[in-house]
Amino acid sequence: MSIQKVGVAGCGLMGSGIAEISARAELDVVVREVDQPSLEAGRGRIEKSLGRAVKKEKISGEERDRVLERIRFTTELEELADRDLVIEAVVEDLEIKNQLFQNLDGLCGPDTIFASNTSSLTITDMAAAVNRPDRVVGLHFFNPVPVMKLVEVVRTIATSEETFDRAFQFARTVGKEPIAARDNSGFVVNLLLVPYMLDAIRQLERGVASMTDMDKAMVLGCGYPMGPFTLCDFVGNDTTLRIAEIMFDEYREERYAPPPLLKRLVAMGRYGRKSGKGFYDYSGDDPVPLPV
Repeated sequence: MSIQKVGVAGCGLMGSGIAEISARAELDVVVREVDQPSLEAGRGRIEKSLGRAVKKEKISGEERDRVLERIRFTTELEELADRDLVIEAVVEDLEIKNQLFQNLDGLCGPDTIFASNTSSLTITDMAAAVNRPDRVVGLHFFNPVPVMKLVEVVRTIATSEETFDRAFQFARTVGKEPIAARDNSGFVVNLLLVPYMLDAIRQLERGVASMTDMDKAMVLGCGYPMGPFTLCDFVGNDTTLRIAEIMFDEYREERYAPPPLLKRLVAMGRYGRKSGKGFYDYSGDDPVPLPV
């Protein structure tokens, strides 16, 4: 039973990317947002991304048009009722995700798989909220979705083998490299990456070196594509803080505790690239380090 009809709940940065790659894989896609402005913003992101692909000659103009024809945009949750797979990509709030899945549980057929793109919440906590825990799985994509190859496919103790296999194959169908992960907060990547980012902030607080020198050290010394502070700004300092809080609540280990400096940056609205300022100022042609 290959997945042919995909529903995406949420058309933000991640949801729009998931919808795009699903449509590019010639699947039938329905994207749902809570209101028309959010839906139009999501459509704009997909059109802009496809436009870049055309400009780089990765796809033709005709293929771009066919991809857009495969995506139906809606504000009605009922439009997801006939989907083989529904992937939620809404805010990182368990109560909101569970309410969404509970509503879908009453709309979708018994064979529909529910997947979450959460980066830090446990899939089990969502599976426990619906009447089909065997058909709930994690599909954690990475930003930017059209570019990043990895998908973490997360199974709970209740996920059926069939559900896991179909989700794993779906990731391959949309051109990704899936890995199997156990259902623990952070899965594989964030379990290892978040402590690295937080520890870099702690070392900055302790005056070990400047953030530009630490960024340079990790790029030139370890071959990383970007240093930890550039990465924090790319991910979003508010997002990093939220993930750290969730993981610290799960594990109660100091390495997951958000440092005070990160909290202060978020309180001042310095979220990173998306707000124009974080550890660096992005208003000019090149990032400029800001006082911390």
